[in-house]
Amino acid sequence: MVSETPADIRPAEPRTHVQATLPDGRVFDAPLGTAVGGVLGAAFGQPARPFMAAIVDGRLRELTFPLTGDAAVTPLDAATADGVRIYRRSLAFLMLVAFDEVFPGCEIFIEHSATTAAGYYCEVRGRGHFTKEELRLVERRMRAIVAEDAPITRERVSREEAIAVYESRGEFDKARLLAHRDRDSLTLYRLHERRDYLQGYMVPSTRCLTHFALHALPTGFMLQFPHQRQPSEMAPLTPYPKLFAVFEQASDWLDRLGIRSAGALNDALTADRIREVSLVAEALHEAGIARIASRIAETRGRMRVVFIAGPSSSGKTTFSKRLAVQLLANGIRPMPLGLDDYFVDRDLTPRDENGEFDYETIRALDLDLFGEHLRSLIGGRPTSLPHYNFLTGRREAGQTVTLGSDHVIIVEGIHGLNPLLAQRLPAETVFRVYVSALTQLNLDRHNRVATSDCRLIRRVVRDAATRGYNAAATLKRWDSVVRGEKHHIFCFQENADAVFNSALVHELAVLRPFAEPLLLQVRPDAPEFVESNRLLSFLTWFRPAQPEIVPDNSILREFIGGSIFARLRL
Repeated sequence: MVSETPADIRPAEPRTHVQATLPDGRVFDAPLGTAVGGVLGAAFGQPARPFMAAIVDGRLRELTFPLTGDAAVTPLDAATADGVRIYRRSLAFLMLVAFDEVFPGCEIFIEHSATTAAGYYCEVRGRGHFTKEELRLVERRMRAIVAEDAPITRERVSREEAIAVYESRGEFDKARLLAHRDRDSLTLYRLHERRDYLQGYMVPSTRCLTHFALHALPTGFMLQFPHQRQPSEMAPLTPYPKLFAVFEQASDWLDRLGIRSAGALNDALTADRIREVSLVAEALHEAGIARIASRIAETRGRMRVVFIAGPSSSGKTTFSKRLAVQLLANGIRPMPLGLDDYFVDRDLTPRDENGEFDYETIRALDLDLFGEHLRSLIGGRPTSLPHYNFLTGRREAGQTVTLGSDHVIIVEGIHGLNPLLAQRLPAETVFRVYVSALTQLNLDRHNRVATSDCRLIRRVVRDAATRGYNAAATLKRWDSVVRGEKHHIFCFQENADAVFNSALVHELAVLRPFAEPLLLQVRPDAPEFVESNRLLSFLTWFRPAQPEIVPDNSILREFIGGSIFARLRL
């Protein structure tokens, strides 16, 4: 039976306008095809922090995106994760254009992020290092282009045309990367006379790129920009010699492997050389762990406590066990001591600004008891260790331990580099190791890979396999994880006696088949969909590798499963 037609349904002319609904509930009517940036301009005028992009019906869009239907629109500025990525990417493009115009023919490589201030460490090839005066000329040209409010336009081109652009400029790493692309076209951006691809969206013009600086360094220079949490301020630069040495070592490793970009890795996969790459990369890891163990052994028993710290998904657990094996090979007996067992009772735990228990602050630990037990263990006295019951939120009695002179205590935790953790121990008895995936294989000379993205992909895979979390749950927690790392880990990096880079040149190729199905399960209406879509797009640049190439003692096994250490107690 056909129901009656409601009285308010009637024929209409095609709509010529759309409505955009903002987060504050305001609704704006605009002609069909209006750019989302135009709507935001009408709604907010000239905000103190310029908008970089917008979320339109749950998808990240550029400000030039035309509205073809009613939509929910959320503006993004440089204080948001997606906004700051667009700001930095656009700023890098501006820098490359300025170098083209001031020093034509020079080859600029964006190598890695700075660790003590927001910025990219860059190198120049084909000529000597830039002086302060030369960089000042480039910075002056960048600011002139910003004042010009030069448009950054986009065009869709065939893969063959893009490859020809890069080959004509001698940027063969970019051409090599595109040769493996499984799509027939891509978007090139144009600023002045330069056409380029930098993975992800751009701002529509240079006007908003006002906060930056160029700094000369002994082996290169830094492009500095603001932190996400302070998008209008430039933090002071501080040196990071220990970590910088690791970056230099990683560069040497890539040269030994003959793999300097994702395109070169894809070539190795196509040529069936990936097992060789894996074996050499793992050998370099083992050599690094062996050197750290030898340094501890050479002290002839003076070093009695090894603190191991690092951010989430850096591979600390596997590193600790591989270090224990190397110490055993040097005649030293490792004894793990869990920091979690020294949590104060739950009702005594400090609270954060939201009134929630803050388990990440060092004040959540009973530092006095921990220090007392360390001194007792080092002194060879019987020590009754605690065990923290996470169900009751109380400490309980654990085992009683007596150590010999050939023992070394291994303490793994986020606070391992904080001086408060060993404030009452003689300095010569303590050795600190910082573990993190500090470098990663970049896509090409200008498209760097953020190591935080690699750690996030590691965590998505591990959480699904061992903790029962889906990808959306992991992505939802990630921002708070990163905030905790900035407060409790990164500020103490240079306190380390040794730094271990846990990144593996081939890991994203191995992780891709594990991560993709998990990220594809994030629903389009979920807040985490934009981030999952970004990671999926990023992973497509890496050809997948089979997990069989990964040895069972690899740090990578901590995330994909099959680690020999899951069955061994050390």
